[in-house]
Amino acid sequence: MISDQRDNIVLTPKNVQALRTLFNIAHRLHNVLGPSWVLVLETLSSLDRAIHSPHATTQHYSGISNICSIAGALFFLNSFGLGEVSTSVPRLSTTSSGQYSDFSILSSLNSQLFESSALMNISAVKSLLSALCQLSHQCMLDTSSGFGPSTSQKIGSISFSVERMISVLVNNLHRVLPLWDQVVGHFLELADNSNQNLRNMALDALDQSICAVLGSEKSEDHTLSRSDDNSQDLGSNETELRLLESAVISPLRVLYSSQSIDARAGSLKILLHVLERCGEKLRYSWPDILVLLRSVAGASEKDLVTLGFQSLRVIMNDGLSSIPPNYLTECIDVTGAYGAQKTELNISLTAIGLLWTTTDFIVKGLSHEPAEEKETEIAEVNSVSDKMDGQNGEEQPDNISNDMNRHSSSVNMVSGDKLIVTVFSLLQKLGADERPEVRNSAIRTLFQILGGHGQKLSESMWEDCLWNYVFPTLDRVSHMAATSSRDEWQGKELGIRGGKAVHMLIHHSRNTAQKQWDETLVLVFSGIARLLRSFFPFLRNINNFWSGWESLLLIIKDSIFNGSKEVSLAAINCLQTTVLGHCSKGNLPMPYLVSVLDVYEVFIQESSNYSTTIKVKQEVLLSLGELYVQAQRMFDNQMYTRLLAIIGLAIKKTVTKSDNWTCSSSAADCTGSLANVMSSQAPFFNVAHSSTRTLTVFPGLDSPPKGEEEEAVDVSTSDLTPEASVQKAEVLSPTSSSAQEATLNIPSYLFAEKIIPVLVDLVLQAPAIEKYIIFPEVIHSLGRSMITRRDNPEGSLWRLAVKGFNRILVDDISKIPVDSEPDSKISKPARSRIWKEVADVYEIFLVGYCGRALPPNSLSPTALKDDESLEMTIVDILAEQILKSSIDAPIEILQRLVSTLDRCASRTCSLPVETVGLMPLHCSRFSLKCLQALFSLCSFSDEGGSWNSTRSEVSKLVIMVLMMRCECILNRFLADEKEIGDRPLPTTRLEEIISVLQELAHIVIHFDTASILPLQPHLRTILAEGNSDKKQPHLLVLFPTLSELVVSREARVRELVKDLLKLIAKQLTLEKVITVS
Repeated sequence: MISDQRDNIVLTPKNVQALRTLFNIAHRLHNVLGPSWVLVLETLSSLDRAIHSPHATTQHYSGISNICSIAGALFFLNSFGLGEVSTSVPRLSTTSSGQYSDFSILSSLNSQLFESSALMNISAVKSLLSALCQLSHQCMLDTSSGFGPSTSQKIGSISFSVERMISVLVNNLHRVLPLWDQVVGHFLELADNSNQNLRNMALDALDQSICAVLGSEKSEDHTLSRSDDNSQDLGSNETELRLLESAVISPLRVLYSSQSIDARAGSLKILLHVLERCGEKLRYSWPDILVLLRSVAGASEKDLVTLGFQSLRVIMNDGLSSIPPNYLTECIDVTGAYGAQKTELNISLTAIGLLWTTTDFIVKGLSHEPAEEKETEIAEVNSVSDKMDGQNGEEQPDNISNDMNRHSSSVNMVSGDKLIVTVFSLLQKLGADERPEVRNSAIRTLFQILGGHGQKLSESMWEDCLWNYVFPTLDRVSHMAATSSRDEWQGKELGIRGGKAVHMLIHHSRNTAQKQWDETLVLVFSGIARLLRSFFPFLRNINNFWSGWESLLLIIKDSIFNGSKEVSLAAINCLQTTVLGHCSKGNLPMPYLVSVLDVYEVFIQESSNYSTTIKVKQEVLLSLGELYVQAQRMFDNQMYTRLLAIIGLAIKKTVTKSDNWTCSSSAADCTGSLANVMSSQAPFFNVAHSSTRTLTVFPGLDSPPKGEEEEAVDVSTSDLTPEASVQKAEVLSPTSSSAQEATLNIPSYLFAEKIIPVLVDLVLQAPAIEKYIIFPEVIHSLGRSMITRRDNPEGSLWRLAVKGFNRILVDDISKIPVDSEPDSKISKPARSRIWKEVADVYEIFLVGYCGRALPPNSLSPTALKDDESLEMTIVDILAEQILKSSIDAPIEILQRLVSTLDRCASRTCSLPVETVGLMPLHCSRFSLKCLQALFSLCSFSDEGGSWNSTRSEVSKLVIMVLMMRCECILNRFLADEKEIGDRPLPTTRLEEIISVLQELAHIVIHFDTASILPLQPHLRTILAEGNSDKKQPHLLVLFPTLSELVVSREARVRELVKDLLKLIAKQLTLEKVITVS
């Protein structure tokens, strides 16, 4: 029957009969065959090869005879009870011609022989396995000679032996332990063979065998019987199962120790299959498995590390709930080993994620199994550690057995805190990894775990985390960021072009070790900020937390000064997040707030000594403003004063030309901080102090120096507080060289533009004492801002200053008498000084900067119109709301204000006829507006009863100035007419004369005003005796000049003069008499 597979194999009836006899012998004499099994197996191997050969056939001399022969064999087996060993024997199949398939029956008998090994005694099974091993060994020796038909037959025989060994093993799972070493030993020997086919065969056989044993019903029955504490065989069963698991898993470690990469990879694949299929049934083999996976983590072969990590992922993702708690520590350690391995980056990152998953599991509970099932899973962690460290393994089973007899709650035996500490320790180590991706991931995970589960940690646990993990991590990372190399790296070489190496580009933000450590430090600051935001009220009660806070501030301060832009911003954010998150809730003690201010103050004082970026300075300034907005309830007088001093120092540094802070963005942010401080509900008793510091932002003012020619404001101290009584108002010098230089510093205008609206609101809302202390400085500073129109006409600073100045005049200064009763605390000198500053601003701005010609195309038509409207408004406010109000301004101040209006009104008439036509229209309109304001101030009307003593004084001052101005305008018109001859007069001149004549005809003056006019006594008598209620004695003063205008060439002028002469006649009661017939 033995023949090459390429030849036709024909089984004769004789062959079938012989096989029947052989099956009978094997079944009847299986316990006494011993070494003779080899002969039986050789024949069965040939039969198996023949059955699977495509060229094998049987002779059918007599279908009845053939059937009877085979049926007789089956009857023989059944007569001994052997035919019932397997219920899966295939039934006799028939061909299309109705004949039974002989090969199918023979194959079934062949397989059933090995399945029936379950009924053999143990020695017979071992003899059978020995024979299979011997047959396989014989063929193994022949396969080493090469390839060919004979080699294929030998490999087929080895395959037959291996398959039958697996069959015997599977059918003897109830007593597998005595057989395991014999079977697995042969498989390991095959796995070490040089033939690739044999190695693969051995690995597959090991995979099937291990999974079959661990997935057997016996293991499941053991799991179910664990709850039966009264079982007398519990101890022996536990020992047996422990030995079995150890024996089943140990071949994987032996296989992994092989020099063959294929064998090592096969070992890991088998382990993966075991964990996927039977992981939840494992109890005592975890030390061996974890030792194996730990050793894989240190391998240099990427494929091996990947395979090992796949098994670990199965454990950590799906098997944690089934692992005995005393092995969890080792699982965590092995995961850390994979995080630290350098072979594959993605594995390290995924391992860190598994640590996070493990922490979630620990926090929720060490196991999801019922408490009854947990009780028998107790074992000392130390014994497991000894196993992992390679200590004596023979003593361990007894130790574990003894420990399990002292069972109690597994949750109590294995501390959740200890497991979490193990995770934190690993993350801390990984946070120092040289690979930036790994350390960043580890640090991010550490803080995410603390932030996500911090509320479940005890105070002692938090204390341990802070002092052993959080602050040490910060110290180490900040040190590395400060000391790492700043040399630029070259990317990976991609190839050669033109004889030069081509390297992969690395982004400039990551091309040095120092920059990458900076990125890590940013993550640490962000993590600490997140912790403090969430747990600060709890953490500040931990012992010695203040010292940790101080060390944090030192590192933050150093990072702000010396770190990169990103590090500095992260450090500032760490402070701000803590303070802003808790100060408004009342959870921030004052020392913490003061310590933050200390950091900002030191930075502003010393920033010029360091190469900090503009963005960092901006962030500090914005943080100061935001800090006050959120924590203003915690600011007392001293704290508020200190905050203003810090911002004032920042402003001073910003507007200094020699300092590198002269940047528009820095100026805007510094101003924004000051605006936040001042716009919030500041303590009014600090208004004078804060405003004085604020005035340093206005153009031309480095600081508010005291003028040599001015005395301090004399504030009545009868009812003032001690703080208010010592505060002195100072005059700001507008002519110092430093002021002139700073005025040219255009970026500093940004400060004043932001501050003016806020400052005006603050001053107007302040108490009277504080208000009038600072009024002179505020008005003077606004005036300095208003005159920037000359250098920066398109800017918004002067416009904002004009609007603020108008607000102060309308809303407050014009109402001073309301608060100036005899018992008022505001002294007369203080009010006089305010009016002096008002007069200075009006005189300088109206005369020097309003109604002036501008460079061509310097402003758009819309801007020109808006600016002209603003000029008209300031004149209206002066004439209608200031000089017509009941104010207590000294007479000399009133004279200056009137003189200012007159000087502005004289611009048109002071120009010769040759140039007056070149005057821009907006300039002539402004001059005419001021002239009309003078007329308005002289005019008297009984309507409304608004006439008062101040207005009477103003009217007396204005009437004489107005008469002289009108005389000048009329004479200039007469002179111009004569000079130009027949040529037409400029439109500007005509508009001026017409407006004057019209106003002269309309105004009516008070009799007190008329009393100072230079009129003859008899004219005064005539005017007094007149019956008209509208007294216009001013026309008599101008009568001579008006008479000359009668002959003017301009018809409109002559008509208006005619009307005025009629009015004069009426005043003299010389109206035309109508006689009645």
